[in-house]
Amino acid sequence: MFNSESIAIMHLAVEWLLQPVIYLLLFVVIVTLWEAGTAVGERFGGLQKLKKINKISTIEMLARKRIERADLIARVGPMLGLMGTLIPLGPGLAALGQGDLETLASAVTIAFDTTVLGLLAGIIGFILGRLRRRWYDHLLDQLDNGTVNNEQ
Repeated sequence: MFNSESIAIMHLAVEWLLQPVIYLLLFVVIVTLWEAGTAVGERFGGLQKLKKINKISTIEMLARKRIERADLIARVGPMLGLMGTLIPLGPGLAALGQGDLETLASAVTIAFDTTVLGLLAGIIGFILGRLRRRWYDHLLDQLDNGTVNNEQ
């Protein structure tokens, strides 16, 4: 029942996916840290500079891009983490059935590590998205109302 060629091909494809998923997840974590640094810069000076531009369309476009990046991180990070969790568990459970606890331990370690990294990226991405929405909404409201001042 579980020995057909299509299942063997599927297992090979899934095993092949583990390395790319791990590399993508590490890339997403690096981008997340970069975005967090960008957000700190926005909060402590970047938004003040945007106020001086006083061009709503430019600010809206910039805000949309930055919020979309944060939202993408918030969604993709946990998805990659889940993939990195599930992919090694198949061979790990098979190893358990054969009494190979070393392979099981390695698989579970990879599963936990990818879960944690994916959730970390997702949490930071979610927080960045919410903060940026608030910051840019406040800035755009000020520009719309003509109440731009140097306070934040």
